[in-house]
Amino acid sequence: MSDRRPIGLFDSGVGGLTVLQSVRRRLPRESTIYLGDNERAPYGPRTDAEVIRYSGECLDQLVERDVKAIVVACNTSASVALPWLRRRTEVPILGVVRPGAFAAAAATRSGRIGVIATQATVRSGAYPAAIVDERPDAQVTAHPTTALVPLVEAGQHQGPEVEAAVAEALAPLLAADGPAIDTLLLGCTHYPLLGEVIGRAVGPGIAVIDSASATASALAVVLEVDGIAAPPDQVPVHELGTTGDVAAFERTARRLFGDAVTDVRQVRLPRETVGAGVGRA
Repeated sequence: MSDRRPIGLFDSGVGGLTVLQSVRRRLPRESTIYLGDNERAPYGPRTDAEVIRYSGECLDQLVERDVKAIVVACNTSASVALPWLRRRTEVPILGVVRPGAFAAAAATRSGRIGVIATQATVRSGAYPAAIVDERPDAQVTAHPTTALVPLVEAGQHQGPEVEAAVAEALAPLLAADGPAIDTLLLGCTHYPLLGEVIGRAVGPGIAVIDSASATASALAVVLEVDGIAAPPDQVPVHELGTTGDVAAFERTARRLFGDAVTDVRQVRLPRETVGAGVGRA
């Protein structure tokens, strides 16, 4: 069996593009539709009710495009809204929390794992619970890092302001006389875009894990088990859309995908205007 329909992915903004990049590398025949809700980013400081409502609107947009599977490429949405989203549709839905937790549990040597994430993700307790499911002896410290997502959404990935924000964000997880952790899990899909700065800040002794590649591998399993993988002769089509500033979104997308990014379209969710579509990239 095979299925030519696209895979849908959504995030509160540009962070989920890191997951999309891994999906496109891991599954090169699959078509994709990506939706970034940049207009309302970040989701992290919002209430659970807001996160659920916004995630539902993004989900509905993708379901209307007849996607065959959906990746919730937003840790906040996956932490807060995933069970509700799965009840909303019969389309297979994969979050980023479980794959990321599995990767961190496998990588740690001492069991001391730090997680940086949004306020809502930390509040949910999703990552510590998922990591302990994989490794019961793990000591997990989850720390909210409020300053990082706005920097990424603003297109700031390097420079003194970013270095200072990352250092402040990581300070509670790093002991003055040496690492208090041996593994750092980036519990927000925006954070890999700051990967170089984060890597320098933690040093070579700490493994830095993001959920993107693990999620792409988990998605491959879902497609295979459900018999909905793309046929061998499929030429993929990739579409990108944002509810926010198209030019700003395109700048970040080009950093990941180069000149393949064209015609990013403005998306108006049904709450605002009916009729706008998602463009190609």
